[in-house]
Amino acid sequence: MNLPAARTQDAPSWLVWLALWTVYIVWGSTYLAIRISVETLPPLLAASVRFLVAGALMAGFLMIKRGPRGIAVDRRELLASTLVGALLLLGGNGVVMLAERDVPSGLAALIIASTPLWVVLLRYVARERIDRGTLIGVAIGFVGVGILVAPGEKPDGAPVLGMLALVLAALFWGTGSFLSKRLPLPSDPLTSTAWQMLTGGAVIAVAGVLSGEVADVDVSRFSLASVNALIYLIVVGSLVAFTAYVWVLQHAPISKVATYAYVNPVIAIFLGWLVLSEEITPLVLAGAAVIVASVAFIIRRESQPPPTRHEELPDATPALVGAEAS
Repeated sequence: MNLPAARTQDAPSWLVWLALWTVYIVWGSTYLAIRISVETLPPLLAASVRFLVAGALMAGFLMIKRGPRGIAVDRRELLASTLVGALLLLGGNGVVMLAERDVPSGLAALIIASTPLWVVLLRYVARERIDRGTLIGVAIGFVGVGILVAPGEKPDGAPVLGMLALVLAALFWGTGSFLSKRLPLPSDPLTSTAWQMLTGGAVIAVAGVLSGEVADVDVSRFSLASVNALIYLIVVGSLVAFTAYVWVLQHAPISKVATYAYVNPVIAIFLGWLVLSEEITPLVLAGAAVIVASVAFIIRRESQPPPTRHEELPDATPALVGAEAS
């Protein structure tokens, strides 16, 4: 979910870094948790449970704290939340859940790290003013994506189709991020996120039913590891990390907060190797270097615009994934 940059408030440096490392590690680890959860759980239905439960918990908290009006939205805001929620959570996270049945978690995180590149490209297509240096950075980043998905031997036998699906997921995430700043979403970030999770989770549930996942549900085949991974995604990935993210947005410069966009995939690659012994090949390292460097360059460049004009920071889509995405 995308939040506006808030006025930086004083806070102890150690607390800022604690919150930031929480975002780094947790959102980086969600790709690993997704990989484990889809080993025995139906991907789309598991994703719908994740966001419906997380959204209900967040909405319940807001109602207790603020009363029923604390989550009130009008029709336009509800429709906007549904569209953005569907793009981010079904098109983004749902496709990641499907793809990670066959694609290693670290590789998935790398491809999804290209999301800011898509946002800049969409801004360019919409005729926003983008400087040449940023566009060069985007082109270089897509070269990194090409290195990963080009035909040839892939880590752990990852299928090209699954990797192309992840490229599509990054595009969906980028589109959702792009539109979220242009649609009438609820002004309060927590209310907006709660509704995006609830509506997006409902859309994923419908997709899961239509795809026939209900007929394949066999609770006796659900492993404890997969169930625990889903619980982790709900509680830690969608609630704890997002709370840390909202807090650190209020207490640190946006340029520092945005570093999660290129730290997360590094964390994901390391955890995939450490926990699941996922293969790290020279191809992966080359793609990682190009993508991470290009995203870091773009975020740094866009967060320090020339004094003569203002460029918004490219959204890296904290989709509670993620925005994990993941």
